[in-house]
Amino acid sequence: MRPLIACLLLALTLPASAQIYKYIDSNGNTVFTNQPPDGTTAETVELPPTNTVEMQTPSVPVDSSNTSVQNEAPYAVLSLTGIPDEEAMRANNGTFIVGVNIQPRLQPGHRLRLILDGEPYSQASNVPSLQLTNVDRGEHSLAVAVVAGERIIQQSNTETFTVQRISVNSPARQPATPPRPTPRPAN
Repeated sequence: MRPLIACLLLALTLPASAQIYKYIDSNGNTVFTNQPPDGTTAETVELPPTNTVEMQTPSVPVDSSNTSVQNEAPYAVLSLTGIPDEEAMRANNGTFIVGVNIQPRLQPGHRLRLILDGEPYSQASNVPSLQLTNVDRGEHSLAVAVVAGERIIQQSNTETFTVQRISVNSPARQPATPPRPTPRPAN
């Protein structure tokens, strides 16, 4: 069965001008080939014409010299949500989630990436709920950027916030338990 499938696949890849022959071998298997066998009657196989698709061109070409179109932001609304305005953000382990308010919806090929303290943070995502992990205590700046690959399409205003974490010296912090010694077997 495998040789038959392989022959069929090979037959499909041949140019339309090539001739295909079909015959039954001595074991009773149907064989397709591009060369007629010697001493065996073979019938020619007529193949339909191959499918082709014409390349589509845009009906209205984009004028790249028009700078007013290039400077317009593709998103009317792009902002962060879930960041406290006045009080500090309590995140004992430094992990928290921020939301992204974006309108209209994220376009195909665009992703969201957080910019923490002026540096790209984590992988870009198409989900409007992004997690930050193990952020140090203190004041930070955060923005969200819409990216296409590594190119920034649009960036939100930068928000400043403070992360409040439990101190390593805090009495409320659970003391680290030392590992238990492994008992040695008696000899």
